[in-house]
Amino acid sequence: MHRSRAVLVAAVAAVTTALAGCSTPPDDDASEIVRTTTRIAGAAVVGIERDTSTACALPSPLDPGQPTNGTRAVLHTAGLSDVPADPQRIVVLDPAALDAVCALGLWERVVGVSSEASGRPEYLGTGIVELPAVGVAGAPDVAAIERAQPDVILGSSTDSDLYGSLSELAPTVLVGSDPVFWREQFVRVGEALGRTEAARRVLADYTTAARELGRELASSQTQASIVRFTADGPTVEGTASFAGQVLGDVGAARPPAQRFGVVDGQPWQPVDTADPAAAEGDVIFVRFAGEDGLERGTEYMRTDEWLDLGAVRDNRLFSMNDEVWSTPGPVAARAILTDLTHTLNGYSS
Repeated sequence: MHRSRAVLVAAVAAVTTALAGCSTPPDDDASEIVRTTTRIAGAAVVGIERDTSTACALPSPLDPGQPTNGTRAVLHTAGLSDVPADPQRIVVLDPAALDAVCALGLWERVVGVSSEASGRPEYLGTGIVELPAVGVAGAPDVAAIERAQPDVILGSSTDSDLYGSLSELAPTVLVGSDPVFWREQFVRVGEALGRTEAARRVLADYTTAARELGRELASSQTQASIVRFTADGPTVEGTASFAGQVLGDVGAARPPAQRFGVVDGQPWQPVDTADPAAAEGDVIFVRFAGEDGLERGTEYMRTDEWLDLGAVRDNRLFSMNDEVWSTPGPVAARAILTDLTHTLNGYSS
């Protein structure tokens, strides 16, 4: 078990009954009532039993008319690279790129992964977890990548020196790391792998699923708040963050204080801990950035200021998986839809 996940499990086991006193929610035919005894500082933990058996798609075909041999010139954020027409040995440099490869069904071609220090994204399934390691995201092991003998290297971003070293080993494609543009970045991965049309179909299918779910949930009637606790304290996410975009795709409303896009280059804003009104909503989705975020968050969620929020008093507070809600990719977006199915109109009692 990865250390960060072990810490989360321990916190789930230790936190809860002290702050889990919940009143019985009112009868409401429009609500899917969620009842759980697994909690973090009063928030019901969502996604622990997530089914990842079909997270990655079946292999997608090459674009029509695309030759299977030779190379193609691919324009990306770091320049122009000649990549194989149908790459067979892929090295992936970060979780977002890995999500994209998974969504296109090509994960079995991955011969090396640079992942976060906490490990591989578990929401992508057990097969992904077992892929060979080539260092951590942001600091891949160049020697290990060379031993993997890739014919293409995929990532979101890296510094110019590292990019130069990687490009000497194999064509290296960087698609960008700003989560505001996660859809465009996913299509770039599809282009690098000769599967632009498949990538567009994945996005179209996701959009349709989001709209259908929104209609089922009457999502426009709920103001959904997104709060993320970091080592520096709580933040709220606006409409341009990855999770904020998924809520928008579902058609959920946002609290007035969270109806912003990008402020000072970021799709989030800090919360005033003395007056956390910006975190209020009909329902609050919280998550924690690593061990420090978990520690800071659970401490703050015991304060009177937090406990006075209406959604907290009404037992409409849910703890979401940070890995899922922070990794900008179509598989994560689909997982968020699953999370919303029983929480957007639910009670965490």
